[in-house]
Amino acid sequence: MRILQVHTRYRQPGGEDAVVETERQLLEDAGHVVDTSLLDNPHGLGPSFAALAKAAWNAKAAAKVLETAQRFRPDVIHVHNTWFALSPAVFPTLKADRYPVVATIHNYRLACVNALLYRDERPCMDCVGRLPWPGVMHRCYRHSAIQSGIVAVTITTHRRRRTWANDVDRIIVLTRFSADVLGRAGVPSGLMVVKPNAVDDPGQRTRPPSAGRSVLFVGRLTEEKGIMDLVEAWGRTPRPGLDLMVLGDGPLLKGVRLARTAGFDVLGAVSSGEVRRRMLEARALVLPSRWFEGMPMVLLEAMAAGLPVVVPDHGAMVEIAGSGGIPFRALDVESLAGALDLLSNDDLADRRGAESRGAYLDRYTLIGNAEALTDIYALAISRKRGI
Repeated sequence: MRILQVHTRYRQPGGEDAVVETERQLLEDAGHVVDTSLLDNPHGLGPSFAALAKAAWNAKAAAKVLETAQRFRPDVIHVHNTWFALSPAVFPTLKADRYPVVATIHNYRLACVNALLYRDERPCMDCVGRLPWPGVMHRCYRHSAIQSGIVAVTITTHRRRRTWANDVDRIIVLTRFSADVLGRAGVPSGLMVVKPNAVDDPGQRTRPPSAGRSVLFVGRLTEEKGIMDLVEAWGRTPRPGLDLMVLGDGPLLKGVRLARTAGFDVLGAVSSGEVRRRMLEARALVLPSRWFEGMPMVLLEAMAAGLPVVVPDHGAMVEIAGSGGIPFRALDVESLAGALDLLSNDDLADRRGAESRGAYLDRYTLIGNAEALTDIYALAISRKRGI
């Protein structure tokens, strides 16, 4: 199969960029021929605003993708991020040339101006299922009413012209929760397919979680990631034999370091290899996010490493973690502290860790992901051919 990947890369490489590259490698390893059409959002205030102003309909960027498609002649085109240098205009442009098109929606951009469903330090659903003008009023995108208005116009334009219903043959979403949110935002449920992300297998643990003492936080140190909630919860109760280890960097790094106590260490940014090594030796991972995470790769990596995972009970976190999860009430520090207390139980840690590993093998392996991708491509091709 010949597959064209289309993606607008983020200024700071993140999870979506990693997913695109992982899927490219998977498809090539399976014997498919893959070409890419990669765009970059411009730097600098002037160029950035000029591109953002065309976020609803960038005919020139769409035409460049079409040129690549006409040269490569793919069997299917897989579009990932279109924000903002590409724009959803790429979908009707490709449809006009009768290419089967698959889109992956990685976040909540079609329902929310800032794509996070998060405002004022808590989850927000004000724009879901309605016109996104609350997001403009609250300046949810870059704290700017003008830029938030551009996002709102983009969302509304393609909702009203039914781009997602008319110009895309299959729409990949990461979780059932995401499918529900996007369905309420007008994305046709009949075209959505739930296909989670996947991560590499680090191999079987050499010792069970109960043999480790480190409880890991891995991620960017920002308010929405809940790191300060975790710091407060950890300090509520002594946990002899357990250490909290924070791996990551971000604007709250200094504050987290100032809060260090005995049994609480902050390593800052470390390599992906170091994260993997520590996961295979740790007791658990805690992901205290205040916002509705999409599908955090660190959660899948922890499950692959056979770790129990402490997760909030909102969004898709319990759905992703399955029976390997130890849930707590989201945004509730006392409930988070109680979930952390459970990690002192050796039997529970080992049982939930084994269930995490089982869930990974069942749903989040690279081989399974490659098979699911090609099945979705086949559905898109069949739809385009009217089969």
